[in-house]
Amino acid sequence: MKYFPLLWSGLWRKRTRTLLTLASVTIAFLLFGLLQGVNAAFSHGVEASKLNRLYVQSRVSFTESLPIAQMTQIEAVPGVDAVSFANWFGGYYQEPKNFLPSYPIEIGRFMTVYPEMLLPPDQVEAMIKTRTGAIVGVEAAQKYGWKIGDHVPLKSAIWTHPGGSGDWDFDIVGIFDWPADRNQTNALYFNYKYFDEARSFGKGTVGWYIVHLADVSQGGRIAEQIDALFANSTDETKTQNEKEFSQSFLKQFGDINFIVSAIIGAVFFALLFLTGNTMMQSISERIPDFAVLKTLGFTDGGVLALVLGEALLLCVTAALLGLAAASAAFPAMKTFIGVAELPGQVILLGVALAILLAVVTGLPPALKVGRLAIVDSLRGR
Repeated sequence: MKYFPLLWSGLWRKRTRTLLTLASVTIAFLLFGLLQGVNAAFSHGVEASKLNRLYVQSRVSFTESLPIAQMTQIEAVPGVDAVSFANWFGGYYQEPKNFLPSYPIEIGRFMTVYPEMLLPPDQVEAMIKTRTGAIVGVEAAQKYGWKIGDHVPLKSAIWTHPGGSGDWDFDIVGIFDWPADRNQTNALYFNYKYFDEARSFGKGTVGWYIVHLADVSQGGRIAEQIDALFANSTDETKTQNEKEFSQSFLKQFGDINFIVSAIIGAVFFALLFLTGNTMMQSISERIPDFAVLKTLGFTDGGVLALVLGEALLLCVTAALLGLAAASAAFPAMKTFIGVAELPGQVILLGVALAILLAVVTGLPPALKVGRLAIVDSLRGR
């Protein structure tokens, strides 16, 4: 630490240049933190998937509906413990920017296949007894200030009433939690019977089935057997486990991990040249100063360590500032990306990248300074 003032004064010799470089590296790590945080949020949903659940969808497309009559046949497959279903509603509250993931379900069946959903029994009963009843996640309830007993109007751009209106009315009868996956608490669920009776088309169909398995090891066999039931029919199915289903759903938006990696790689490639040029220019201007330090007793290794120390101080400080800004930004972005945070491993990776950046950009000028001859260098003062 006794050499810190020396490092600090050298770093700030050209204040404007240092501030611009610091800002560039900080922005790069802010982008790194945001992209990796969003990527981690997507990946968490996949990694948290349960292998004891299968998803049955149309073989043609995820957007194609399946007849609800198929449920009885799926329930009869040996090894199937329970079956539920859901439908994409595509609702929003008041205006399109207030998008709200919402699904018509049968609450009893749904909670059987998703035991991680926490909803008090009296609220389950209220959902069953209330035709227009709906349950909402704690995050969505907090966001919109909803409470049990509130009347909530939603709009759907997909599902309309026979008269053509996309306005739907619901009564909040419960507020659920989902500790295993906080993003699920941004959703709203309502009664399928109300939805099916009131919609103008697609009656008697569902979006997909969720199958709970009695034995995880039988998943592959059961998936094949379910698909075989409807082979060569007008409603052929494609059955996957929950992890495969989540991955295929994300692929509709593209390969998120590849996109994030490509952007970050391009940013850091450009940053490498920017920081490297800054360090070379800064050290070249101070060659005589390093010669004086050698005259005063600093070894070649000591001078080399000072140069690397400057690069480390610049890069690690900027990285920590950028990562801190990214972490602080996630709560403000919850409306757009749901519940997300900056994972600890991303912070560690960011610091490691900052150290690598400092070594790669600081080592060439450090080696140059370490090998310099004192007489020749002082002659250039």
